[in-house]
Amino acid sequence: MVELAGIIVLGILAQWVAWRLKLPAILPLILIGLLVGPIATLYTENGQKLIEPIWNGEKGLFPGDSLYYFVSLAISIILFEGGLTLKRNEIKNVGPVITKLITLGSIVTFFGAGLAAHYIFGLNWQISFLFSALIIVTGPTVITPILRNIPLKKDVSTVLKWEGILIDPIGALAAVLVFEFISVGEGQAYTQTALIEFGKILLFGTTFGFTFAHALTFAIKKNFIPHYLLNVVSLSLVLMVFVMSDVFAHESGLLAVVVMGMVLGNINLPNLKELLYFKESLSVLLISILFILLAANINISDLALIYNWKTAMLFAVIVFVIRPLGVFLSTQGSTLKLNEKLFISWVGPRGIVAAGIASLFGSKLLAKGEVGAEYITPLVFMIVLGTVILNATTARLFAKLVGVFLKKSNGILIIGASKVSRIIGSYLQKNDRHVVLIDNNQTNVDKAKKMGLEAIAANIYSDTLSDNIELNDVGYLMALTGNSDINKYAIDKFTKHFGENGAFRLVTDDEMSNPDMNPKEGLFSHTDDFIKLTEAIRQYPAIHEIDLKSTEHYNSLIEITKADLNIIPVFLKTPDGDLKIISSFSEQFEDITEQFKLVYLGKRFEDAAE
Repeated sequence: MVELAGIIVLGILAQWVAWRLKLPAILPLILIGLLVGPIATLYTENGQKLIEPIWNGEKGLFPGDSLYYFVSLAISIILFEGGLTLKRNEIKNVGPVITKLITLGSIVTFFGAGLAAHYIFGLNWQISFLFSALIIVTGPTVITPILRNIPLKKDVSTVLKWEGILIDPIGALAAVLVFEFISVGEGQAYTQTALIEFGKILLFGTTFGFTFAHALTFAIKKNFIPHYLLNVVSLSLVLMVFVMSDVFAHESGLLAVVVMGMVLGNINLPNLKELLYFKESLSVLLISILFILLAANINISDLALIYNWKTAMLFAVIVFVIRPLGVFLSTQGSTLKLNEKLFISWVGPRGIVAAGIASLFGSKLLAKGEVGAEYITPLVFMIVLGTVILNATTARLFAKLVGVFLKKSNGILIIGASKVSRIIGSYLQKNDRHVVLIDNNQTNVDKAKKMGLEAIAANIYSDTLSDNIELNDVGYLMALTGNSDINKYAIDKFTKHFGENGAFRLVTDDEMSNPDMNPKEGLFSHTDDFIKLTEAIRQYPAIHEIDLKSTEHYNSLIEITKADLNIIPVFLKTPDGDLKIISSFSEQFEDITEQFKLVYLGKRFEDAAE
């Protein structure tokens, strides 16, 4: 009982420490696992681990293979939660790159790491390629915290996030095929077995994932599941899909839950937000438990086995040769720049799937007496821990060094996805600005998406919004809802995260009627609130540009907008195409020349003059 409670307490403590230090949680989790596991045997009186994951005859939490069953089920939930976050509209620019990374990149890692393990450690070919298959994966549980703390171009973040989630079942598939090779033996028997297993994994994984995703969607939309049971029913269905798929084809469950998550995440599903929040909380708990358990399960003899110069050489080859080679081959001919390719090459930490399957296969092969099997678990853990430490401590610095760190975040976050927000957002997007609309109203979000805008159905009162890696390049905040309290709250809460270059909100009715109540964050004009904007858009749903001649000309046009309720100034467009948000607090701009333009909403100035 003490051990079980201790794992949870230590795991959550590690999560908190990681949050405070802005590190991937896997780092303190593994260190804690090593301290209460193998390292504890060096300082305890009886030479035993403080936490013994597997029953050894005297103590232990899990008898036999129970630990690995628990690990497998937990990984299925983590990957399902990751699949829910994958949206098709994110990959319109980098889809081919992601496809090549999880195929060609995996092949490069498989053969490259296999050759390196064979020639550096002298392992036989079977064990070498099992090791290389296990380290194909790049864990999303590690990459996501790193990306949250580094403002990057959206395409770079998207590539790393999608690769981290999609490559997990591919790495598991490769490991299964190599394991079958070792178990069945080479030759025709293995070839037939491999082809059959490969086909079964793809068939059952995709079929179960796709089918049950649509079945759950149907049940939710038809209200067959009461609201208070939604999360637990979804959880039980994920576990059922994982186990059923695994029964029909070993290790196909990982593919099934990722497919199920992806399908659900891209369907217009009510209550999806609640499902995400629940699964995210559960994933944090499971990750905390898993890494401590798996690290504690390592023996001190395993650590001593790989504590030499060969380990450092293998690590260097994998990180500095094989990973960059795979990335550069996969991104050849893409729109990614050299510095972006270098950064993607640098960030390739391994995660929970590699550690979990390595522990499972390593122990099975040891039990069979396979030569060299004792190297599998410690070598994989070395790669996991080494890549996590390297990326967690240097990713931000390396991003600045190669020039992918966004010095100025020009993305714009618009709170509210009403018709006003959609028209303004569409104009900004056409002028090459990254725009994201946030709204709690799913109908508004759907309308925005139909216009080709990036929109998120989210509650601004939730803490998860500031952790969204897709918003890393946002530096401007515009609160455009019809609720003044929400607008003010958005400014107070998110200015630090998303408004480093400027945070603005619409003026309230009281502020508009009182000239002395003109807030510094007031947006557009002191004479236009949400109601007037909506009315102007209803009659004249368009944004226009007018050439400016001078500062005096600009000021005269602003005076016209104050007199005409259907003309609302929005931006000042500079000669180089930059857009400056007009503030109600200070509508004055200096040094305006003929190359500038006034961007305004509503009725045309020509019509106002008639």
